Amino acid sequence: MSVAAPARGYAADVLLRDGSSLHVRAIQPDDKDRLRDHFHRLGPESVRHRFFGMKKELTPEDLRYFTELDFDEHVGLVGTHTDAGGEHFVVVGRYFRLEPAEDGIARAEFALAVADEWQGRGAGTLMLEQLALVASQAGIERFEADVLAGNVHMLELLAHIGFDVSETSRAGVVRAWFPVRLTEAARAASDARTFAGAARSLRALLNPRSVALVGASRRPGTIGHALLANLRRAGFRGPLYPVNPEADEIDGLRAYPSVEAIGQPVDLGVIAVPAAKAREAVEACAHAGASGVVVISAGFAEISEEGRAEQERIGALVRACGLRMVGPNCMGVLNTDPAVGLNATFAPTEAPAGNVGVLSQSGALGLAILDYAHELNIGISTFVSVGNKADVSGNDLLAYWKDDPRTDVIALYLESFGNPRRFARLAPQVARGKPIVAVKSGRSAAGTRAAASHSASLACLDVAVDALFEQAGVIRTDTLEEMFDVVALLGTQPVPLGPRVGVVTNAGGPGVLLADACEAQGLVLPELRPETLEALRGFLPPQAGLKNPVDMIASATPEQYARAIEAVGADPSVDSVIVVYVPPLVTTAAQIAGAVAHGAGTVPREKPVLTVFLATKGAPDAIATGARGRLPSYSFPENAARALAAALRYGRWRQRPAGHALHLSDSQRKQARLLVQRSLRARPEPHWLEPDEMVELLGAAGIEMAPVRVCRPEDAAVVAEQLGYPLVAKAIAPGLLHKSDVGGVVMDLESAHDVRRAVATLRERLDGAGYRLDSVLLQRQVDGGLEALVGVVGDPTFGPLILCGVGGVQVELVRDVSFRLPPVTDLDAEEMIDRLRSRPLFDGYRGAPPADRGALVLLLRRLSALVEEVPELYELDLNPVKVRGPGLGALVVDARVRIGPARTA
Repeated sequence: MSVAAPARGYAADVLLRDGSSLHVRAIQPDDKDRLRDHFHRLGPESVRHRFFGMKKELTPEDLRYFTELDFDEHVGLVGTHTDAGGEHFVVVGRYFRLEPAEDGIARAEFALAVADEWQGRGAGTLMLEQLALVASQAGIERFEADVLAGNVHMLELLAHIGFDVSETSRAGVVRAWFPVRLTEAARAASDARTFAGAARSLRALLNPRSVALVGASRRPGTIGHALLANLRRAGFRGPLYPVNPEADEIDGLRAYPSVEAIGQPVDLGVIAVPAAKAREAVEACAHAGASGVVVISAGFAEISEEGRAEQERIGALVRACGLRMVGPNCMGVLNTDPAVGLNATFAPTEAPAGNVGVLSQSGALGLAILDYAHELNIGISTFVSVGNKADVSGNDLLAYWKDDPRTDVIALYLESFGNPRRFARLAPQVARGKPIVAVKSGRSAAGTRAAASHSASLACLDVAVDALFEQAGVIRTDTLEEMFDVVALLGTQPVPLGPRVGVVTNAGGPGVLLADACEAQGLVLPELRPETLEALRGFLPPQAGLKNPVDMIASATPEQYARAIEAVGADPSVDSVIVVYVPPLVTTAAQIAGAVAHGAGTVPREKPVLTVFLATKGAPDAIATGARGRLPSYSFPENAARALAAALRYGRWRQRPAGHALHLSDSQRKQARLLVQRSLRARPEPHWLEPDEMVELLGAAGIEMAPVRVCRPEDAAVVAEQLGYPLVAKAIAPGLLHKSDVGGVVMDLESAHDVRRAVATLRERLDGAGYRLDSVLLQRQVDGGLEALVGVVGDPTFGPLILCGVGGVQVELVRDVSFRLPPVTDLDAEEMIDRLRSRPLFDGYRGAPPADRGALVLLLRRLSALVEEVPELYELDLNPVKVRGPGLGALVVDARVRIGPARTA
C-alpha cells in the first residue's frame, strides 16, 4: 500500500510551548516563493547548520527539488503562520528514504529549518514529531541525521524530544538516530508539550489586558448591551473598547466604528454580530494583535451545512493566524479573579467567585448552571461556554485548569467529544490532583448498532463514555443537580478516605432513609466505639438512640448538635459525617446551622462533613460560619449519600496505582504490520480475515488459538487425521456470520468416519438454511473451562474498545460485558472481570472449579497491545475463549477479525 496520497494531503494544527499555534501541512509545488522567503529569514548560522556550509540563495533547481515531491521517497512538511501579509513558513521539515540498514530496518534521513525569529519556541520539536508520525505510517522505522557539533538548538531538541536517541561523533559532526515508533516516554513528552501549550494559549484568552466588544449596543434587551453591561459590572481591569459603526459613545464609553479604528492593542475580541459578519470581525481582531476571540454569534454548524462551511472557514482563519477561539454559538467566558474581573457573557445572573471551573457545551444550560451556582452559593473560578467547539475544546480547558491555582474542582457539561483519545491521556493527569465531575448527555439516544460481530452488537456510544470516564477517574453524573451535589462536596470538603459514615440526626425517619441510601451506594454505617457512646450518653437524653445513626430526638439543642458532631467525628471508626436536621418547633434552622458549622470545625480535617436540611428554604447562611467555611448542604438524605459515594469512588481511583500495559516487541509488531499490509494490498476494502491470517495475527500478539485447519469438504477426513482427535467441524459459507444459528458446528468427532458424517450433516443443514457449504474448518476440540468473550469494536468517535464478558451463543441475551479503552493495564483487566455480574464463576461457583483468571487478564493485555499497533483493526471477536483451570491458561476456540484502511478517532 502506498502512503504517498495520505502524506501528500497531510494537515494538522499544533500548539507551541508559548501557546501560539502553527498550521502544519504538506509542502506543495506552488510554495516556491514562500520557501524562498523562509530561506531569506534564516540567519547565516541557521543556513550553515541546515546545509553544512554557506548558501546565499536557493536556485530554481533547489526550489523544484524541495517542493515537487513524490511523498514516498521524499516527504516535506511546513509549519505556517498567517498575518496581514499572508501565509509564512515558520519551520520546514522533510525526510528522505534511505536504503534499508544491514539488519533490514527501514530508515530515513530527516532535516529541519526554523526561521530565526521563531527559534526557541518549540517549532522544531513539533515538526519532528509530525515528521515521525508520517514516517511511521509509511513504514519507516528509524530516523537518522548528521548534525554539526555547534548546532546547539538541534542537539538540545534531540536530547529532550522523548525518543530513544543514539549518537556518535566524528570530526565535528554528530550522527544521531532513533526509532520513530512512539514510545511511552515520547508520548508523555509530546503530551506535556501539547498540554502546556494549550494552557498558555488559554491564559492569554481568559486573562486579557484589553477587550474589544464587536457588536456593542445601546439598546436594552440585546446581547450586545448585556455583554457590555456585564463587562462593566464585573469591573474589568483593562481598557474596554465598544465597537459599533453607528455610535460614537455607548454607556459613557467611547465607541469605535471598527476594530482597526481603535488604534491600540486588543488582547481579546468578543464578537456579537450576525453570522455573516463574524469572519470579518475575527480577521480584524487578528490584525489588531488579539490572542483570542469569543464568538457569541449563532447561525453556523448548528443550523445548516452552509453555516458549517462558514464555521470551518472561521476555524481555518483563527488557526492560520495563531488565535484561540471560543465558540461560535456560545454565551461567553467568565473569570472571577479580582485581578481580572472578566464577565464576557450575557448571563443575567452574577456568579459568586470560588474554586470551581465550569465548562458548558450548551449556552442555554450554561445560563442555568450560572443561575444554579448563584442559588447554591457555589463559587466559580472560570466559566467557559464552548458552543460549537470550532477551536477551544474541553481538552484545552482541562489543560488550563490542571495548574490553575484558583481552580480546585472541574465541572463539565458535555454533549460530544472532539478528541476522546487525547481526553483519555489528559484527564487522568488532571484528576490525580483535581476532581472532574461531568454530565454527558445522550444516554438514551445511544442505541445498539446492527453489526456482524457479538462485540459490536454489545457496544454503543454511552458504553464508550462510561469506559472512558471510569478509566480516567472522571465522576459521571446523570443530572446537573447531581453534578452540583458532588461539586458542592468536593469544592469544600476533603475526599473521603473510606466508606464508613457517622450520622447525627434529630429524627429517626430521615436517619433510616439515609442509612438505606448509604447501603445502596456501597457506604456503611459502622458501630461507634464504646468511648464515643460514653461521651454521647454524657449530654444526650435517655430517649436518644445512640446506635449509628445517632438520633438525638426532636428536642436536640444547638449545643447538643455541636457536641454530637464532635464526638462522632472523632471516632476512629468513622471516615465521614453526615448531619441531618428536620425543623421542629423548639429550635430554628439558623441556630442549628450555626451549631453544625461550629461542630464541623472540630472534626479532623481529613474527614468530610455533609449536612441535610429537610426544609424548603435549605440551609441558612449560618452553615458557612464555622472553621471549615461553607458546608455542603442537601435537601434530601439520598442526595447526600449519592454525592458522598461518588466522592469515595473517586478517592479510591486516585489511590489506585497506574498499572502496567503490555507492548508488542519489535518482531511481533513487524509480523502483525506485515500481515495487515499484505491483506489490505490484496483487498483494500474492509474485510474479514481468512482463518490462517487470523491465526497468524493473533499469534503475533502471543494469543493462542486451538489448532485449526481450513479445507475443502471432500478433504476433511484426510486433514482430520493430520490434526488428531477429538475435533470440531465448523461450516464456512458465503454470508454466514453466526454458525450456531444454522447448526453449523458439529462436535465430538473421534474418527475419519465421524468427520465425513459431520460434513454431510453440515451440508444438509446449510442447504436447508439457504447457504452453500464452501469449506470446512476443523479444530481440535477443547473440553472444559469457562467460556468467555473477549473482543474489540471500533467506535467512530472513541476508536477501539476492548470488551470482556461471558461467552457462548447467548452473549447478546445475557449482556454481561465490561469495556475499556486501550491501553488496558493489568489493573484495568482485573477491574473488567470484577465488573461482570458473573464474576463469581471465575472463582468457582457452587462446587465448579475456578478459572485461570490470570490467563484471561494476560489475554486482555495482549489484545490491547495488538490494537495499539494495528489501527486498521475494525472488529474482533474471540468467542468463546476457554478459560481453563488455574495455571492451565486460556485458549481461543473461535475468532473473527475484520480489518480495513486505518481510521482515526
